[in-house]
Amino acid sequence: MTEVRRLAPPIQLKSRLAIRETANQTVVDGRETVQRILDGTDRRLLVVIGPCSIHEERSALEYAERLKRLSAEVADRLFVVMRVYFEKPRTTIGWKGLIYDPHLDGSDDVEVGLARAREIMLRINEMGLPAATEFLDPIVPQYLDDLVAWAAVGARTTESQTHRQMASGLSMPVGFKNSTDGSLQVALDAMLSARHPHSFLGIDSGGITSVVRTTGNPYGHLVLRGGKAGTNYDPASIAAAAEALKKAGLREGLMVDCSHANSAKVFARQEEVWNSVVEQRVGGNSALVAMMVESHLSEGNQSLTSDRSGLRYGVSITDACIGWETTERMLRSAAERMGIVVR
Repeated sequence: MTEVRRLAPPIQLKSRLAIRETANQTVVDGRETVQRILDGTDRRLLVVIGPCSIHEERSALEYAERLKRLSAEVADRLFVVMRVYFEKPRTTIGWKGLIYDPHLDGSDDVEVGLARAREIMLRINEMGLPAATEFLDPIVPQYLDDLVAWAAVGARTTESQTHRQMASGLSMPVGFKNSTDGSLQVALDAMLSARHPHSFLGIDSGGITSVVRTTGNPYGHLVLRGGKAGTNYDPASIAAAAEALKKAGLREGLMVDCSHANSAKVFARQEEVWNSVVEQRVGGNSALVAMMVESHLSEGNQSLTSDRSGLRYGVSITDACIGWETTERMLRSAAERMGIVVR
């Protein structure tokens, strides 16, 4: 180790960047709606959509404003939650997300990153647009949890006991992704674990190391993202996943991630996955309750280099995303088709 630097405790950041009633109502309503969708009492399709990662505020807020308007158009058929991801898991090395490197220069100014992340989430929720994120570091929820309507545990961390314990204490529904090899069992085990009470080490709102006790999270659910063996959004894979959930006594409603291995990491193929899943849902497959899409203002992605002045506005610096025109087409067409859903 070369340095240990103390951060401002969560209570201090939450006090400085306090949630107001409008944003709080967005979070509460968002969580309750997602729960009803998972319970099957709200028949709309949950859509978690947005940039692979947030790397600067202006494009994130422009995207949120556009998505808020579009979500209002399709609200009778789709419930839209924006992806607002600030942490990126890495197989080896690379930019780890806005929380860890907000200046995009390797300076690792985490205190600024946490504040900037909270500011962005506050602004988005104040628009009336609920937010979703992936929690990678188990300390981060103490700083941001009151602003999140839906959370993910990723393919690389679903097997982690630390993340299962964390999920058991989160106040929002949590999606667990299947493992990178495509296996469902790790996610099923995670769902079983997270719905039970746990006691584990963490920090309190004052930043003091504490024993955290949880009641368990009843709203864990499966996210199919494909794997090394191939895709898992086809009807046979969906049926197999639903049967596995039923056998394990778990919630049968599931989400399909249109990106990652399901699109072979080719961003344009997300629309193919989307159309297939919508067709299955319209055909009466009630197990399909949610979808995830990586989308930004402009399609594709770009490399993060030392010359940050050359970065193109509204283009991902992590995974490639579909652009806004495709986003509009996909959501509008799904809402139109969902009008003839077999109930």
